[in-house]
Amino acid sequence: MPESDVPVGGSCDTIGARNSLGPKFLAAIGAHEYFSPEMWRAALTELVATASLVFSLTSSIISCLDSGEVDPKLLVPISVFIIAFLLLLVTVPLSGGHMSPVFTFIAALKGAITLARASVYILAQCFGSVLGFLIMKTVMDQHAVKEYSLGGCTIHGSGPTSGVGTQTALVLEVACTFVVLFVGVTVAFDKRRSKELGLPMVCVVVAGSMALAVFVSVTVTGRSGYAGVGLNPARCLGAALLQGGILWDGHWVFWVGPILACSVYHCLSLNLPRQNLTSVEEECEIMKGERNV
Repeated sequence: MPESDVPVGGSCDTIGARNSLGPKFLAAIGAHEYFSPEMWRAALTELVATASLVFSLTSSIISCLDSGEVDPKLLVPISVFIIAFLLLLVTVPLSGGHMSPVFTFIAALKGAITLARASVYILAQCFGSVLGFLIMKTVMDQHAVKEYSLGGCTIHGSGPTSGVGTQTALVLEVACTFVVLFVGVTVAFDKRRSKELGLPMVCVVVAGSMALAVFVSVTVTGRSGYAGVGLNPARCLGAALLQGGILWDGHWVFWVGPILACSVYHCLSLNLPRQNLTSVEEECEIMKGERNV
């Protein structure tokens, strides 16, 4: 072949391989969903639901802390359970009821949703968080805004001695997020068990696991400056963007922790039993049947 006839940039095979990579990549991430009205409606649901979660949960937590109770932090998990349960019950049939990058990320890892949908969901959740905190900051007393840091995710609080160390916060974030995934997501992603339990009971399990994680995190340290486990990086981001200050101190923990927890849980879930273990009664029936034969 004359030199002038050689395709610029490589051979025909190389160009063909490059051209085929584009469609394969777009198909792998589910890029077609960017043009799906259904996906954008679901993303809008995630935005509104996250804003509602942030507004209702933050206002409830601040009310609990300002209630004058001897140990007001014990009321926080109850608020988390009630609010999470109600919002899950409404949004699960509409968008999956993620309301947090944690659930969106693990859903993408497990192949329940495409990467394209996951990216839009996470953006919607972040915008929803900002919207929810913006409403909070508008209606909330400015003294309370400063006192409670807009209800955002804090590690050190008003000073290094009033909170926990970054390493401690990271360990708690990973451990508590993993508990939520292991208890809640394992049930929610099991189609057979979800069908047997029904939507309300699945929502109870997920909301209960979230409340349990919050209860453990706010009681195990005994430090007033630590706001507890985040479980929702979008919620932590919204408050940090609007309030700033100490909310940026160790903010990365509330992102890295859930990512690590999701990765560990995903690896573990690949090795979990696919079927329920045989009960003692079933084993006896099987043994009796073998003897009769």
